[in-house]
Amino acid sequence: MATVLAIETSCDETAVAIVKNREVISSIITSQIATHRQYGGVVPEVASRLHVESINPAIAQAFAEAGLNWTEIDGIAATCAPGLVGSLMVGVTTAKTLAILHQKPFIGIHHLEGHIYASYLSDTSLQPPFLCLLVSGGHTSLIHVKDCGVYETLGQTRDDAAGEAFDKVARLLGLAYPGGPVIDNLAKLGNPATYPLPEGNISLPAGGYHPYDSSFSGLKTAVLRLVKKLQSEGGEMPVNDIAASFQQTVAKSLTRRAIKCALDCQLKTIAVGGGVAANSGLRQHLQQAAEQNNLKVIFPPMKFCTDNAAMIGCAAAEHLNRGHTSPLTLGVQSRLSLSHLMQLYSKTA
Repeated sequence: MATVLAIETSCDETAVAIVKNREVISSIITSQIATHRQYGGVVPEVASRLHVESINPAIAQAFAEAGLNWTEIDGIAATCAPGLVGSLMVGVTTAKTLAILHQKPFIGIHHLEGHIYASYLSDTSLQPPFLCLLVSGGHTSLIHVKDCGVYETLGQTRDDAAGEAFDKVARLLGLAYPGGPVIDNLAKLGNPATYPLPEGNISLPAGGYHPYDSSFSGLKTAVLRLVKKLQSEGGEMPVNDIAASFQQTVAKSLTRRAIKCALDCQLKTIAVGGGVAANSGLRQHLQQAAEQNNLKVIFPPMKFCTDNAAMIGCAAAEHLNRGHTSPLTLGVQSRLSLSHLMQLYSKTA
């Protein structure tokens, strides 16, 4: 029953949480969206500096809300890969310093594993094996979760991730960053059947299509051509209908692949993680399709869809319970596949 202080600074949220196994004792998230919105995306150097300013107040607030002290903490965790190197360094350096100061074990956590563990916060009885549909601004993957630290990626995006496609389409429509929540809200006001858009299948050398891999660059290009065509015709841009048509296409594409993958692999549960897990269109389509195929689908609480430290703490608690700790020499990495995740740990009990 490990109690972990967890830090997440992989991108533009400074997050700190205290988690006891799968119970969130406190969770603090300081967002940088307002700062980065003026640039239309995350500026790495700015993100790093804001993490430095926010990290200590966030830690103090996490302890205040939890009502705990350092003697009740069993380990200190931080996201160490993948992500923005400067941002990761702020969190990892802070965690290592605290680990040395308070003589606690340090646990480095893979960011994508954190998103997998977000579903454990929604359903504390969840156990492997299951399929995880991980959809965020940087990743779109179908992952067979076999055990803690044992993952097989069965499908992934060949180009833009789902969340990245939302941001780019939002920019085409003149909408604010981040694009996901804005498009989701506008889609509720539009007609998703107005504009048929391509789902983006991945061709195989021997013919046919890859059943689990995704592509969103073609869909983004189709929206661009549609916008240019409508602009040339004049009149008011039907933003709501375009948003609804685009969102439905993404939701249908992800749902079709996730359901087929789960059925082919005889997995009865699909857990969804990442920022796009908050999208209402995806939730509706995947829930309906899962029910039709006698599958269970688990979405994390809305507050744990985007980057947060609670999911990092949940993953860290299980690793610590299994005797996994990380050396203080562990560095940060901008890229690291899930297949190399166990190299983060120095021992196995």
